[in-house]
Amino acid sequence: MEMAAGEAESAYLRVAFDRRLKLEFHGSKVTSDAGLLAFRELDDALGLTEMAGQVLADSKTGRHTMIAQFRQSVFGRLAGYEDVNDADRLGHDPAMRWIVGGRAVTKEAASTSQMGRFETEVLTGKANLAALADLSGQWIDAVHARRPTTVVVLDMDSSVSPTHGEQEGTAYNGPSGCTCYHPLFVFNQFGDQERTTLRSGNVHSAADWRSVLEPVVTQYRDRTKRRFFRGDAAFALPDLYYKYTIRLKANAVLQGHIAHLLKRSVGRPPKHVQRFYASFSYQAKSWSRKRRVVAKVKWHSGELYPCVGFIVTNLTRPANRVVAFYNLRGTAEQYIKEGKNAVKWTRLSCRTMKANAVPLQLHALAYNLSNFLRTLALPDEMESWSLTTIRDKMVKIGAKVIAHARYALFQMAEVAVPHDLFRRILDMIDDLRPREPTPC
Repeated sequence: MEMAAGEAESAYLRVAFDRRLKLEFHGSKVTSDAGLLAFRELDDALGLTEMAGQVLADSKTGRHTMIAQFRQSVFGRLAGYEDVNDADRLGHDPAMRWIVGGRAVTKEAASTSQMGRFETEVLTGKANLAALADLSGQWIDAVHARRPTTVVVLDMDSSVSPTHGEQEGTAYNGPSGCTCYHPLFVFNQFGDQERTTLRSGNVHSAADWRSVLEPVVTQYRDRTKRRFFRGDAAFALPDLYYKYTIRLKANAVLQGHIAHLLKRSVGRPPKHVQRFYASFSYQAKSWSRKRRVVAKVKWHSGELYPCVGFIVTNLTRPANRVVAFYNLRGTAEQYIKEGKNAVKWTRLSCRTMKANAVPLQLHALAYNLSNFLRTLALPDEMESWSLTTIRDKMVKIGAKVIAHARYALFQMAEVAVPHDLFRRILDMIDDLRPREPTPC
């Protein structure tokens, strides 16, 4: 690659393999993230970032409003930029400028230094950090107003966020085998992230579970008729929950109840997998009373010992259906994996715990906005897309921007999401807008 002879450094570039090609860079006239405009439309239809403006306080004045910088933080992460290091470039990106709104439309969005101060000084205040933690639930309330539900299924799980250097709260986590933070998440059955908190790396998987789960349980107490909770063995503390299925770690007492299922039958074993179920009462030392435990024993052909699992539950359905319901808890692990891949929510690089708690909440909000689009406004042929696919195909739409006196025209590339498909997405988003009652 070389410069054209006699051209200034700011002119086009040329490549050697074909001299007919010329390369020009117009960062303020083209964008690689034009698909973000659909997410901004969904945000406007549901009034999501406007909620942030009502609960977040900004004691500092500057060229950009608090809600403008909040949008830049969330939508930047939605597009895959996991921190503010790219803010200088994004500040000139036409899609981001229109998403941020205000003075950014005609000038530029916030710079890296401005965004750094916003996230590490403004949002780390005690009141703002608490408001950020509550925002996910408030956003989900807005979604439920458009998609009413009488049943909620909550899944709780922890994850790891690898750390580097002298980050406050970082510690070695034995089960994960790395130095990390140990965030805790709660999801509902639609994949929405209800609440999260950042914890030190060496805490138990269930540490601080009440502070995370209780606000969510309270939120649904008077709004849903049927409430369920699923968790692994770390969360086997069922006193708070309504209907629950929670995995138990095996012990000699539990295995004694199913001893008859742990012996291989006499004769040649069948070639297919054999599954057996049992149900009995059991009381752990930390429990105030006996509870129902369901056991599943699975014999594989050629294996000397069976696979055994125990679940404590207050469901009355048959044992095999209890196990089937609990097994759906694996979707929470998939949601965490999607969050890691699509919005990079375990990439936390600040020095203090408080400063790292802010991007975790912003990542979670970006994840929710993407998931809302998936569950509310994607046509049938796109409903199986993962959040990573949505980012790569829906967000990353290239566009040339032509500015006119009264409007701007985004000439968008038609590759993964052509005109008709994008129009249907916008139509579905428009259906979510509140309508004025028709006069009689």
